[in-house]
Amino acid sequence: MSPKASMQVLSVASEAYPLVKTGGLADVVGALPHALAPEGVAVRTLVPGYPGVLALLGDATAVHAYDDLMGGPARVLAGTHAGIDVLAIEAPHLYRRTGTPYADAQGRDWADNGLRFAALARAAADVGRGAVAGYRPDLVHAHDWQAGLVPAYLRYGAGPRPVTVMTVHNLAFQGQFPASLLPRIGLPAESFSVDGVEYYGAIGFLKAGLAMADHITTVSPTYAAEIRSSESGMGLDGLLRQRASAVTGILNGIDIDVWDPARDDRIAARFDVRRVKARAVNKAALQAKLGLDVDPDALIFGVVTRLTWQKGMDLLIEVLPRLVQCGAQLALLGSGEDAIAQGFAAAARRHAGRIAGLIGYNEDLAHGIQAGADALLVPSRFEPCGLTQLCALRYGAVPVVARTGGLADTVVDANEMALAAKAGTGVMFSPVTADALTTAIERTVALWADKPTWRGLQRRGMATDVSWTRPAARYAALYRTLVEHHAQ
Repeated sequence: MSPKASMQVLSVASEAYPLVKTGGLADVVGALPHALAPEGVAVRTLVPGYPGVLALLGDATAVHAYDDLMGGPARVLAGTHAGIDVLAIEAPHLYRRTGTPYADAQGRDWADNGLRFAALARAAADVGRGAVAGYRPDLVHAHDWQAGLVPAYLRYGAGPRPVTVMTVHNLAFQGQFPASLLPRIGLPAESFSVDGVEYYGAIGFLKAGLAMADHITTVSPTYAAEIRSSESGMGLDGLLRQRASAVTGILNGIDIDVWDPARDDRIAARFDVRRVKARAVNKAALQAKLGLDVDPDALIFGVVTRLTWQKGMDLLIEVLPRLVQCGAQLALLGSGEDAIAQGFAAAARRHAGRIAGLIGYNEDLAHGIQAGADALLVPSRFEPCGLTQLCALRYGAVPVVARTGGLADTVVDANEMALAAKAGTGVMFSPVTADALTTAIERTVALWADKPTWRGLQRRGMATDVSWTRPAARYAALYRTLVEHHAQ
């Protein structure tokens, strides 16, 4: 196969932007088709037919039907949206409901999630084997636990199968369901083994994908190494060490058309690396929008994240008094654990005009924080890749990050040697403790006071290539190697 020969890839995930999004998984899955097209890779994306997805696809065409898919009739619909070639599973008994893709309006996981995402994997395997007339992908790329059973259905099915790649976006979410579900999801009894889907007496969706995919990728090189350790492997490190030769870390990118400060219509004033001072308009707009004191001299730390222990948000609450004492402000956007959300709300009441934000998610405000905050805080205890720090680099918000996973791969710490070499792009700290985070905040405040040094950090960050160009080339090369090996 020549370097740019056309390859057909079926990408399988529970969400894809702009069809449906709850987090960074959707951004990655939605960006890959566009990123891979210049590499000669044609991607179709298979997602569940949630009501919002079906509404966006409009007059999609039925290309395959099931009399019974995990308890009811279903169809696979083909359509396009925002330049993405989409296959959606129309299965009202599984997906026609309010709430998120994973939980009801009260945040409780759907009781039938095992069936709902087994259906996604089963349909993917069927499409992979040619169920859609005129389409047979060379490779099926499964994302996270919701698509983890794809390699299992292909292994235990009949006939030739495509190559499979399993990407781990976050090992913390593994998808475990009772063993009693096995006959209902249509996998044979022999699949319930240590080499199959069995995981500590249950069915492990992600474990199945990691055990049976032809290749495994993670979303950063450092995370690929971390998850093979007992400290970060979350019970799967033994399997991942056993399969080490089949594990590759490929750093994520971001959509630089969506995230482009020079063309972003969601922000108050557009700017680029040659007009960094224009960010001041966005800073004032952000302060006014959130009710922060409108003070150009106050360093604004931005946060755009899930409010969880993983993201280190409990530690941030602990150090907020010191952040305020340093003369800084905090602009926060996020949702997650109630106790953490309440902690930030209480801090905002105590420090009115200095700490403010929105509990929830708002795409406009996410762009506004990246464009108006001076620095972006990402104190994650573990971070497979992280996308907010990539957006921050692009928008001139200096990232302040923990030394872990993809954060360590994407930010160059502005230590003395890096600054002397004009190489720093942000502030990095470890271990992930309140004391270390406090020190990082103090370092950032000191850098902010040195305006020439700060402008250098911003300009180097904005000049960093955070696009999908290099990751897409790596994915395409991996795909071709795997498909060529499979054909031998």
